[in-house]
Amino acid sequence: MRLDKYLSDMGAGTRSELKKEIRKSGAVVDGTIVKDPGFSVSESSAVVFRGSEVAYEEYVYYMLNKPAGIISASEDGREETVVDLISEPKRRDLFPVGRLDRDTEGLLLITNDGALSHRLLSPKHHVDKVYYVKVSGILTENDAELFRDGLVLTDGLECLPAELEILSVSDDDYVSEAEITIREGKFHQVKRMFASIGSEVIYLKRLSMGPISLDPDLAPGEYRRLTTEELTALEF
Repeated sequence: MRLDKYLSDMGAGTRSELKKEIRKSGAVVDGTIVKDPGFSVSESSAVVFRGSEVAYEEYVYYMLNKPAGIISASEDGREETVVDLISEPKRRDLFPVGRLDRDTEGLLLITNDGALSHRLLSPKHHVDKVYYVKVSGILTENDAELFRDGLVLTDGLECLPAELEILSVSDDDYVSEAEITIREGKFHQVKRMFASIGSEVIYLKRLSMGPISLDPDLAPGEYRRLTTEELTALEF
């Protein structure tokens, strides 16, 4: 690939910026100074730019603890996005795997691997997504049975069977806490499911997606690379 593309992919700058800088100051490729932006390099090339080695990665994978108030998008002209939270030099083709509502917190994977995103989001794979939820009202085992049978929402949408584990109920506050496992990802699905049984979602946080669970050491807004073990678990 071209040297300027290699560096752009790895977050060193835009192609136009890099062309100018390479022509002016050069980069070092396998020990040789190169001032041609179109110079051919490969993923195994040893590239030094601005005095630092730039190793090529075809795919990158981040786990983010999404905070409330941030939109799940790659870019937006007016608002901060989840990709903006990745502060280290990053590839320009990153995107979130699926979406969490603006006010929803928790696990969100960010990558440039389209095949992985498809595997995790494709309806035919029925990947489990587990959420912690706090809702108004008193949840009962009858509600859990309705979720297991597959709810039909007020607009006619038929949901796949879901697991509802009631964690606590408070008669005084008229609030319940639970974990819900769904195997699809319709628009505002969790909120709509609870609305169909007369409960309003007060707080929602995704805990896991398929084999990946949110790292408890990540505060809202923090992120880290996926581990080798986590990447292996995603090879389903």
